[in-house]
Amino acid sequence: MIPGLMIRSSSIHAAGCYATRPISKGARVVQYDGPVFTKDEADERYKDRFITYLFSTGNGDVIDGFGAAMFINHSCDPNCETEHIGKEIWVVALRDIAPGEELTYEYNLHDSDEEDQADCYCGAAKCRGTMYSEDEVKRRARIAKRKAKTKA
Repeated sequence: MIPGLMIRSSSIHAAGCYATRPISKGARVVQYDGPVFTKDEADERYKDRFITYLFSTGNGDVIDGFGAAMFINHSCDPNCETEHIGKEIWVVALRDIAPGEELTYEYNLHDSDEEDQADCYCGAAKCRGTMYSEDEVKRRARIAKRKAKTKA
């Protein structure tokens, strides 16, 4: 386990990653690490799995999460964000984080043609109700509007 982090039950979803010591704003908290696959390889490998810990690298590849970072849950009001630093993906603190706080970042899910709503249970005051990015929510609304016009 990474010093200063603990995995335990989460009110957001299943297990979460928690700080056991203060974390300063801007600090690299943990690397999102694991084997790298193309999106197509990952789709084939995990087609029958309900849960995956895949992180898009932005260049068509995905990281199959391994370690503490895979337990960081989504929030619409996160205390962390992800950053590409060289070829690595890091979870970085957006603000000071106190011991005992659950670490969260915006998943910003996107470009999915699946019907899945990716429901969000983060409990934030301005929760969107979905883990999809704001842009993806708008894209889906445009598609739904076009479908409704076609049916009319």
